[in-house]
Amino acid sequence: MVKGLYTAYTGMLNEQNRMDIMTNNLANADTNGYKKEGSTAQTFADTYAIKIKDTSAYNIPRTIGGVSLGVHIGETYTDYQQGSFRVTDSPYDLAIAGNGFFAISYTNKQGETSVKYTRDGAFTVNRQGYLVTKDGDYVLNQNGAMNSDPGAGSYIQIDPNQEFTIDENGNIWQNQALVGQVGLVDFADYNYIEKFGENLYDMAEGGQIIAADGLIEQGTIEASNVNIVSEMVDMITITRAYESNQKIIQTIDGMLDKAVNQVGKL
Repeated sequence: MVKGLYTAYTGMLNEQNRMDIMTNNLANADTNGYKKEGSTAQTFADTYAIKIKDTSAYNIPRTIGGVSLGVHIGETYTDYQQGSFRVTDSPYDLAIAGNGFFAISYTNKQGETSVKYTRDGAFTVNRQGYLVTKDGDYVLNQNGAMNSDPGAGSYIQIDPNQEFTIDENGNIWQNQALVGQVGLVDFADYNYIEKFGENLYDMAEGGQIIAADGLIEQGTIEASNVNIVSEMVDMITITRAYESNQKIIQTIDGMLDKAVNQVGKL
């Protein structure tokens, strides 16, 4: 095997993976509360040759060197850094300043209900006065969020015909009376957070919910933390790296062609 071909091939696969992740980030640059993703890379484990019948070290096989076989695609990670805030002046729009997630009662197509989490606070109120997402999923109160209870008893209901305010702790005030509290939770370890889709997150098995230290700002929306200029610069870098690996393959292919069809005839 020509090791250069394999090295260039794995390099192209890695750059393609980086490009796929970056295009997804750019596609969600205008998605409220979206957190960009990144990728890691690592070298393949070295391939070693073992000394045969080596009496210098009795019964202990020793390596005589290592050969790197290119790059190995690592894990995809999420950058949870807070995005910029955009003022909307809508009383239903909420943003989290600091750490934390809103808890949502999500119902799938099979009618199964579970708790999901999001940073997208573009909410509204339905005809029954329940605080819901743009997709119609119910926003949970503080007790429901902390106890992971997606039931109807955890929904937030207000009078849609009356004005209301939400303070930094999520308390909902209407007619000078406390009518509910928007649920806000955080996770002890972000490694147990999984992207579910539809701008929602799911907690993996083994995850632990803790109280959030973030504050809620009413009339504001958190934008995506994707920096378009930075992503475009990285895209150029990825493209150049991909083309370099492609050029290596073409060069080696030309060398092999000469070795077989020209040098081999001598």
